[in-house]
Amino acid sequence: MVHLRSAREIELIRESARIVAGCLQHLKSKVRVGVTTEELDQAGREFIEGHGGRCAFLGYRGYPASICASVNEEVVHGIPSGRKLKEGDVVSLDVGVQKDGYFGDASLTVPVGDVDPGTLRLLRVTEEALALAVAAAQPGNRLGDVGHAVQSHVEAAGFSVVRSLVGHGIGREMHEEPQVPNYGLPGRGPRLQAGMVMAIEPMVNLGQAETRVLEDGWTVVTLDGKPSAHFEHTVAVTPDGPVILSRP
Repeated sequence: MVHLRSAREIELIRESARIVAGCLQHLKSKVRVGVTTEELDQAGREFIEGHGGRCAFLGYRGYPASICASVNEEVVHGIPSGRKLKEGDVVSLDVGVQKDGYFGDASLTVPVGDVDPGTLRLLRVTEEALALAVAAAQPGNRLGDVGHAVQSHVEAAGFSVVRSLVGHGIGREMHEEPQVPNYGLPGRGPRLQAGMVMAIEPMVNLGQAETRVLEDGWTVVTLDGKPSAHFEHTVAVTPDGPVILSRP
C-alpha cells in the first residue's frame, strides 16, 4: 500500500531527513586517509543522537552499526570496521534517522584523496542520475519515468545500473511501498501522486551490474570487483513538483 502523506507528516519526515543531511556533511568532513569506517560510525551515531534522532539502521533486522560505510567495490550495506581508508578509495556513506515517529534516509559517495579519474566520473554521473530522477518525480508522471531517468543517463555514460537493489517509499517505516527501481520504461508503472515520499537512490557500477552478498549477510559487492557509487535523497512529491527533504 502506498501512503499519501499530509503536509504535517511531510514536515516530520523533513525533520528526520535534515538530521540525515547534516550527519552526511559531518561525516564527509571527516573522510580522509587513515580514518576507519568504525570511527565514522561513531561520529555518525554521536551526531544523530546529539540532534535528537535515533539511528534507524542500528538493530534493523539485526544490522550491527549506526551507518553503512561501503568502500570501493562495496555497493551498499558495508558494515563499519577497523578498516582504514586509503588514498584512492571511495566510500559510500548511508544514513537513516527516525525522529518523532518518522524516517529520513540519504547517502553519498566520497572520494578519499587522489582518486582515479574514471572513478570520479562514476561518482559524478551517479549524482547527476539522482538529480534527473528527482526532477522526474512529478505528480502525474509514472514510476517508470523515474527509473528511466537514471538508467538512460547511466548507460549513456557507459556504466551499469544495479538491478538487484531498489529505492523505496519512506515515512512511518524505513521501507514502504512503492519500490523505486533505477531502471524502467517512460510512461509505465504506478502513477506518482502528491503526498508520496520516496527514497530515490541510484546504485551504479563502473563495470558489470551483477552483485553478490558477502558472508556477513549484509555487504553487497560488485561481482567483478570494480567500484560502485551510491547517492540518495528522501523526496516528497508535491502539487508543485518534487521537493528534496534531505537537502543539506
